Amino acid sequence: MSKKSTNNNMLKTNTVPQEKIDSFEITKYLVDFLWHEPFYSRILRSLNKVESTEIPTAGVTTQDGDITLWWNRKFLAGLKPKQVMGLLKHECLHLVFGHTTERRKDPHIIWNYATDLAINSTIPENELPEGGLIPGQPLKMFEEHQAQMSNEEMENYYKLSALIESLPRNKTSEFYFEKLISDPDVKEMLENQSQEYFGFDDHDGWDEMTDSEREVMASKIREIVKDAANEANNNRKWGSISSAMQQQIMKMISNEIKWESLLKRFCGFTKRDERVSSIRKLNRKYPGIFSGYKKVYKPMIAVYIDESGSVSNKELEKFYGELDNLSNRTDFYVYKFDHRVDESSSFLWKKRSRPNIDRTLTGGTCFDAVTKHAMKNKKRFDGYIVLTDGGAPKPRISQGLKRCWIISAGNELAFTADHNDIVIKIN
Repeated sequence: MSKKSTNNNMLKTNTVPQEKIDSFEITKYLVDFLWHEPFYSRILRSLNKVESTEIPTAGVTTQDGDITLWWNRKFLAGLKPKQVMGLLKHECLHLVFGHTTERRKDPHIIWNYATDLAINSTIPENELPEGGLIPGQPLKMFEEHQAQMSNEEMENYYKLSALIESLPRNKTSEFYFEKLISDPDVKEMLENQSQEYFGFDDHDGWDEMTDSEREVMASKIREIVKDAANEANNNRKWGSISSAMQQQIMKMISNEIKWESLLKRFCGFTKRDERVSSIRKLNRKYPGIFSGYKKVYKPMIAVYIDESGSVSNKELEKFYGELDNLSNRTDFYVYKFDHRVDESSSFLWKKRSRPNIDRTLTGGTCFDAVTKHAMKNKKRFDGYIVLTDGGAPKPRISQGLKRCWIISAGNELAFTADHNDIVIKIN
């Protein structure tokens, strides 16, 4: 791992009494997290914690195959208690959202700024150290830094500050990345920097990994986040994590259903096809002049979500998390149901789309209503999937249309499924 040896970022360098530096204990904050922030605490307990003067602030990176939190005693001692907590949350969220591994983009320095903007949107401003990157807020300039900057650096600083001030909050890292990279002046300025000037954590180390090493670390991080989320979910103690973020995290860790094998078994990829251009295929009419075509087989599936009163919001979060994974493999239509199918709330779920998944129903359950609706659209779909807790009478046979039951954790289908049906239980 490489570490920065100088502090060129734009954080205020407070003069901290030596006595305060010597008496600072990070353990106190880790104990506070244990009581008040169980989700973050579970992640922090999985990391190595190493004090260092070779980095100016703090950061998560890898060392000898382990994930390590590096921290600078002088920097943390100069923060308010809430800011220390906010800094630790910030580091955890880099891991939670895969910023350092599978979602990493180049140029990495612009990606680093983008991830900081996304994360700092979710943390209260009074918990963030002064000088950090916050969408909608201009960069804060301190006199001690201004005196060290050239006129060109000052001009670039104000360009970046104006852009960040114009950005909305609560967007994805990819959104902020596109905004930063699409401004040619800002892009050139950031790419030509030898160091990161803004933000309050260190991003070095992840660029030195090979692809295989990064995949190993990504797998370790996913397991850490999954354990933390399941523990928080089971105990119903998420601390300051908002319900919207809880849903997002649960969606990210939901990967129990092996959709690829299920789709092959369920629909066979044999009914629907699209023609797409392919340079690997010869054009029969104009070989070597125009590209040929290949057929891409995709099933057309209807997915029915049980929103009856017996299905909890946590079960729905799990269902939608699994469907988010399915959307990476095929498009599908979603229908919500209880004792009826709600046509008004239906939508087509495509890859990377962000559909409205707010609950709209709370009545009793009727599987026959689902079967009738699917059979009415028999020519439109290759099959349909029902996500439910299983608690309702057996519906009629699904003639000529394949049906799959996905049962929420801890529940059973209240009847014996027809021999042509597929039944999957979520652990």
